[in-house]
Amino acid sequence: MPTRPRKSEREQLELFRALPSDLAPRDAQDLMAYPFFSLSKSHRVQPIEYRSGEIAIRVEAVSEHGMATIWDADILIWAASQIVEARDNGFRTSRLIATTPYEILTFVGRGTGARDYGRLRAALDRLQSTTVATTLRQPPSNPRSRNEGAPSSRTTGRRMHRFSWINEWTERADAFGNPDGIELIVPDWFYKAVLDEALVLTIDRAYFSLTGGIERWLYRIVRKHGGRQKRGWRFDFRHLYVKSGSLSPFKRFAFELRAIIQRQPLPGYSLFLEIEAGGRTLLAFEPAPCGQAVEAVVLSGTRTIAPSGTDPSCYREPKPHLTSSAQSGNRPLNLESNKESSLTVSVGVKHAPSATRDHLANDRARSQQTAKEPSRSVRLPWIPGIKPEDTP
Repeated sequence: MPTRPRKSEREQLELFRALPSDLAPRDAQDLMAYPFFSLSKSHRVQPIEYRSGEIAIRVEAVSEHGMATIWDADILIWAASQIVEARDNGFRTSRLIATTPYEILTFVGRGTGARDYGRLRAALDRLQSTTVATTLRQPPSNPRSRNEGAPSSRTTGRRMHRFSWINEWTERADAFGNPDGIELIVPDWFYKAVLDEALVLTIDRAYFSLTGGIERWLYRIVRKHGGRQKRGWRFDFRHLYVKSGSLSPFKRFAFELRAIIQRQPLPGYSLFLEIEAGGRTLLAFEPAPCGQAVEAVVLSGTRTIAPSGTDPSCYREPKPHLTSSAQSGNRPLNLESNKESSLTVSVGVKHAPSATRDHLANDRARSQQTAKEPSRSVRLPWIPGIKPEDTP
C-alpha cells in the first residue's frame, strides 16, 4: 500500500495574516534577559556561550550570513506584537504569518526605500541561518542520568532545545507574478513564549530609535527587570558583561556603559553609577522621575511645556554636572533575585518559570549580603579625554 507523502510544515499550519501596524510593541522576556543576538552590525560568526545554573545557551552562525543582530530582533518584536494583539482580540493565531515588507519596516521605524527592503531580506536570512540551543523552559533531564552521560547534561540538568529564529521565509507573488508580500514561520519555542502572558512585556516605541547595540540590549535588560520597585535596581558591571555576549574587551564594554549613563538615552528610565565601599562599580536604574518616556535627545531651547502628568524638567536639556542621588541605601542587586521584577510581580515566584526560580534561589544569598554594604550613587558627568583603559 503506497504511503501518503508527508506534508511540509507550511502545509500543516494555518495562515495568519498580519494586522494593521498600529500596535503596541511587545517583546518576549526570555529574549530580553539573555544573550541571544550580536550587539554589533559587523559580521559575527563566533558563537555566543552562556551558562548560569540550570540555564545554558549557545548561539551559532554561518559564515555566509553571520549571526542575527539585535536590530534583526526587531522583526521578532513585530511578530510577537502581531500574535499577542490577535490573541487578545479573539483572532486565531499561527506560526505561519503573511505580511508585507512595508508593514514590518514601518512598525520598527525604518525607511521604505530599496536599500531598506534589501536590509530586511538580509535580516530575515540571518534570523533563519542563526541556530540556538538552550535549556530555557525545557523539562529536566532524567534525574537518574544527571551524573551520567554527556558533560553538558551533567552541567545543566535540563534538556536542550534547538531551533532557528525563523524556520523559513518566502516572497509571495500574485497571479500575475507581481510581488505580494512575504510569509514566514516562527519557531515553536518562540511562539509558546509569546502566547504565555507572563512572558511578554510591552516596550516603549522609542526603543526603535536607539542606535547603539549596547543601548538596545541595555534597555531590554532594564525593561525586563524594571518591575514596579520604587528604589530601582542595580547590576555589577561584570555581571552585565557576561549577560551581554559582547565580543568587546571588558574595559571597552565598561567604557561604553559609562558613556550611556552620561547620555541617559533609555526611554522611561534613569541610569546611575554606583560605587561600593570596596570599589566595585555598579550600574543602577530606576523609573524616570517624569513618570513617562521622553525623547532620548533633547535640543537646546526646548520649551518647558511637557505632557500632562510629567515634570516641567522632562524636556529640558540636562546640565553636565555631577550630582549625588538622594538614595541612602543600596538598591537591590542582580535582576533575578528581586521579588518585584516584571516577571515575578505578574505571576509570583511560586508560579514563575523554572529558570526564574533557579535564579532566585542562586542569587538570593548574594543579594542579601551585598545589600548591607554601603554605596554612593552618582550621575556620571562627561569627562573630556576619558579613555577605555581608564575605566575600572
